[in-house]
Amino acid sequence: MRKRFSFLFLFFFMCGAYADDAYDLEVALQNTYRACVGIDESLHDIKVLAGINTAVTGVGTGLGVGAVATGFVKQNTDNKLEELEPLLHEMEDLSGRYTGEEPGAEDIARFLEEEYNKSYDVAINESVKKEQDKLTQKSKRLGNWRTGLMAGNTVTNIAGAIIASKTINKDGIQGQIETCINATKELNSAIIAAKMSGEDISEAQQIYNACREYEYVDISPINTRGKGAMMASSVGAGLGGAGTVTSAIANSNKSRNDNTEKGKQKEKNLNTASNVLAIGATAASATATVFNATQIAAIKKVSKVAESCTGVLK
Repeated sequence: MRKRFSFLFLFFFMCGAYADDAYDLEVALQNTYRACVGIDESLHDIKVLAGINTAVTGVGTGLGVGAVATGFVKQNTDNKLEELEPLLHEMEDLSGRYTGEEPGAEDIARFLEEEYNKSYDVAINESVKKEQDKLTQKSKRLGNWRTGLMAGNTVTNIAGAIIASKTINKDGIQGQIETCINATKELNSAIIAAKMSGEDISEAQQIYNACREYEYVDISPINTRGKGAMMASSVGAGLGGAGTVTSAIANSNKSRNDNTEKGKQKEKNLNTASNVLAIGATAASATATVFNATQIAAIKKVSKVAESCTGVLK
């Protein structure tokens, strides 16, 4: 008799508990919606920012490549100018041997053949002085271009660092996903209870199956690559800024017009430093671009789960 009474008590207790199962399942569904529905939008925002940053740092890389190429062309031009300087002195001596007038094309050709026995990249119908002036203007122009291109690279690296910082743990995405995982676990418990009481659990089961996949995603690559892009862009901004200043000083009239041995060496050192800094800034921009591109790939993996979960919730 006592066993029968205990069984009936347990039966009616369970029936009473299951009377609120439908409500519990509804609450669990609402909690899951609130916890999970915003993740897709947050990931979309991060993906847009990473895409923009890929374009920005890509432009910066292009500007940096241009600065490097310009710097080396300038160096080659300066080398030609350096070759012409002793030749100009010889030409001035030559002029004194010819009635005080500027030597003609034939005189120049004969002089080059006799004194140097090699071909110079100088138009034979122009004086060495004109060629020197032409190369000087070219060098000055190339120096200005290098400075401008490096300034552009610096700006894009600064922008890249700022944008990358906004993709790191934006809106606490890790916390959002963890909250969603906890909500889906509670939803699973409600589904089990509702199923025992004979409730329709088909929609809830579909939501649970889609959203529980967050348990198996790893968002750490998103933050890791975002930090990598931010650091690379920051380094590029520092190198680019230093290179811009160095290039401007190297190409200033004060540096160019100092024809002492010390002044010439200083100008050469500044130009070399500018080229090295341009290479460093360009490499940093390229590295940031790679980080941004791989960050997008990592976001897409998580987005597949987010799109699936959000799709069934809506």
